[in-house]
Amino acid sequence: MPTSRSYRDSCGVARALDVVGERWALLVVRELLLTPQRFSELRHALPGVSSNLLADRLRELEQHGVVHRPDGGRYDLTDRGRRLEPIVVALGDWGIDAPHPAEPASLSATSVLLFLRGHARPDPAAPPATCRLDLDGRAWTVRLHEGRIEIEPGEPPTADAALRTDPGTLSSLLQDPSTLAAACARGTAAIVGDRAAIDRLLHAVTDNTA
Repeated sequence: MPTSRSYRDSCGVARALDVVGERWALLVVRELLLTPQRFSELRHALPGVSSNLLADRLRELEQHGVVHRPDGGRYDLTDRGRRLEPIVVALGDWGIDAPHPAEPASLSATSVLLFLRGHARPDPAAPPATCRLDLDGRAWTVRLHEGRIEIEPGEPPTADAALRTDPGTLSSLLQDPSTLAAACARGTAAIVGDRAAIDRLLHAVTDNTA
């Protein structure tokens, strides 16, 4: 059942937490930052939440005007919900230094892509490149140009290179691009096209944080 708990505190922080402070609420918002998703897709991205609890959170977020279903099927953020993006991103940056959870632990494609988008600083002198990322059965378009990175759902019309992998492996590659060959040898990553474009994509993060 949806909750109706409140801090009964007039501070804006408390009132915000009345809306998005329940467990899993902000993670639902995180998953919708890059693209609308169906219930089944959210359930796959958040394996630790039960179907009933996820349904409750979505219902609450709809009631509070944070998410909606404009096409009757996929959940999307409203304009009000979209205003949570810098808060969620900042919270993710703050949490990077927190201890990792015990295994087994999940990691969604959206989480890794948000990290990539926020921390990649491509070489502005390098030629533009378009990469296709295949993560968890979904295609993403990643463009590097003029020192910027853009990430969009869906496959690009044309791509310089494609990388198929899983979110956990991509996260590891962003931390240490030198492990790409080993990941390909293990079969946890596969490249088609210009390997140099994928190398530039991965190094856009590590070169920025080194």
